[in-house]
Amino acid sequence: MNSTSEESTALVDPSAARKSYVAQDLEASKNFHDTRNISTEMHQTEGGFLKPLIFGGLDGILTSFAIVAGAAGGSMPIPVILVLGFSNIFADALAMGVGEFLSSKAENEWILSERKRENWEMENYPEGEIREMIDIYKERGMSHEDAVTVINTMAKYKDFFVDVMMAEELQLQVPEEDHKVESMKEGVAMFCAFASFGSLPLLGYVIIPATFPSLPEEMLFTAACAVTGVVLFLMGSVKSIFSASHWFVCGMETFLLGGACATLAYTIGQFVDGLVSES
Repeated sequence: MNSTSEESTALVDPSAARKSYVAQDLEASKNFHDTRNISTEMHQTEGGFLKPLIFGGLDGILTSFAIVAGAAGGSMPIPVILVLGFSNIFADALAMGVGEFLSSKAENEWILSERKRENWEMENYPEGEIREMIDIYKERGMSHEDAVTVINTMAKYKDFFVDVMMAEELQLQVPEEDHKVESMKEGVAMFCAFASFGSLPLLGYVIIPATFPSLPEEMLFTAACAVTGVVLFLMGSVKSIFSASHWFVCGMETFLLGGACATLAYTIGQFVDGLVSES
């Protein structure tokens, strides 16, 4: 492939638009828009799974490490930590996955029911819907004449106009036809992220004693702290791909918030252990 083809391919890369924005490179942004195909997706589609992956992963590793920290603060034996940790992580992962699926599905079904209502109103009283949209566009600064022209033009295409009404009037994004499949994927992503990341602080209590049997038990909690800190920072850094923030800032933000949660769990564990010991 020659350099011209490679340059053209790079220009139509959907991520080029965001890179141009982050770098404030007007020339690169112009080149992207001038050379892209009309079917090229302009924005990042990966963001749809950002919530279940990041939220599930963070919730999983923080839940797991909170158990480890609380158990360490309470001087619990390793078998108790493993039983509490793994049983809690996989039960919570299933609950989170099912909850994500049901909530996403319910939201999409509600949006589609609202679209049916808007579609019914458009069929039976189009003048009222058109007048509402004209008022909305006028409130946003458009002149009456321009608003009338724009809305009357869009109203010629009923399905398109109903979707526009959903976005402008109700602030709702109409889901795709296969929204149940997407909801299922989000639920599976939430389960996998929660279970996999939640297992990391606990795996050290299994792998390290088998690999280094001479290490004292106190080192296991230290290793869990180190693994959790690194993973939290990496997750925050990955999150920066989908935002305008610097990767280091996002990583430190996630690391510090996670550290605060772990510190609270460890402190409470020590406090309760002290109360139990005194009694």
